[in-house]
Amino acid sequence: MWSEPLVNLTRRQMLQRSTLGFGAAALAGLLCDDGLSAKEPATTERRATARRVVFIFLGGGPGQNDTFDPKPELTRLHGQNVPESIASDVPQIARAPLHNLLASPWKFQRAGQSGLEISELFPHVAGCADDLCVIRSCRHDSPIHAPAEYLSITGSLLGDRPSLGAWLTYGLGSENQNLPGFLVFKTGETVRPPTTAAGFLPTRYQGIFVDSEQGISHLQRPTHVSEQQRRAELDFLQRLNARHLAEFSDRSELEARIASYELGFRMQTAAPEAFDISHETVETENLYGLHDAETKEYARILLTTRRLIERGVRFIQIRSGGWDAHSDLLGNHSKKCQATDRPIAGFLQDLKRRGLLEQTLVIWGGEFGRTPTAQPGAGKPGRDHSPSGYSMWLAGGGVRGGQVIGATDSVGYAAVERPVSPHDLHATILHALGLDQHRLYYERNNRRELVTVNGGEVVHEVFAS
Repeated sequence: MWSEPLVNLTRRQMLQRSTLGFGAAALAGLLCDDGLSAKEPATTERRATARRVVFIFLGGGPGQNDTFDPKPELTRLHGQNVPESIASDVPQIARAPLHNLLASPWKFQRAGQSGLEISELFPHVAGCADDLCVIRSCRHDSPIHAPAEYLSITGSLLGDRPSLGAWLTYGLGSENQNLPGFLVFKTGETVRPPTTAAGFLPTRYQGIFVDSEQGISHLQRPTHVSEQQRRAELDFLQRLNARHLAEFSDRSELEARIASYELGFRMQTAAPEAFDISHETVETENLYGLHDAETKEYARILLTTRRLIERGVRFIQIRSGGWDAHSDLLGNHSKKCQATDRPIAGFLQDLKRRGLLEQTLVIWGGEFGRTPTAQPGAGKPGRDHSPSGYSMWLAGGGVRGGQVIGATDSVGYAAVERPVSPHDLHATILHALGLDQHRLYYERNNRRELVTVNGGEVVHEVFAS
């Protein structure tokens, strides 16, 4: 793609020669419009089927055999060891103990016209079965939370690369100059910075954390300061900052801070309305489960997410922590699924009836799955980490729903059919957005850095056409 600067001028030269200063027009360009909309597109020949992405990330890792990958053989072999024929195919680096298989506490049922098999943990999501494409063969080789999470979201175990949201905001720009292109909600976990960071991209592409009730922190203008006063203050501040930036033109952090002031001014008008759900109908609130104690937190997050993507936010990452069920699998997953099932289903249904689902790619999954064996030494049985074969699902954005891609072995330990790596998933997401993974790049140290690092394989079966 393109390295910065975008023309044959240094930032210092540009700032010195420009007659514009750093008012709204200039900084809107710096912040929002230097994605593909302003340059030669890095598009594929295929028409984009998605314009925006919502990634529901389940930190800790939900158990595939308890959610979207039923294993009757696991039930039959409950309490026994993993058969050697299966154990031999599990990569050594990803192995957990291979004894004491644990049957899922939950039953699976066929749902929708497609007959997709979904755990009874998700009775509401099961109502959306015909919109879901379940990939049962996701895999990689890291059984440790942090590197597995970095790999899943940045493409690298080291956490030294841009997050997916930063890449997409860099590549596509924003559809709304008054709101950030990359927003992050979090609940139930401490977020690891690389998963929302810009990495080696300019700092302005990093994710901005938001609260579903308060919105973006420190956004309200003091009541005694008028909009005209604030505009005059910012114009003066931007002129001073422009001089400073001219002296330190290689510091993207400084440029991002300057640009954030201008975006903050625009958001003081746009963002409060976007986060205000008070005018939603009672029917919509009930669809999400906004008034039930178990679901209200996720209901508010997902209802607010719908409002934000309606207004053009490009990428929203919803961080749902607490799925790390080393013990008490039954209690852990029951509680987490009860909190998320109805809000997620309501979100999908609401997008669909508003005509938004067909242009919004929704992704559900964690950094890995969980072993089919019981966690040793646990009072109430749980499961250990298992990256060798786990499930994720996609919906909307041109996805062909009601289908399963790939498979794990008979007890759900390792992917044995159509394995899909995090790089493959990232390539597939780019493909949905009409982007060519080899043409979207950032030039650094004389190397073209790709979202997919060394490339991934697009999972074409995901899409309807």
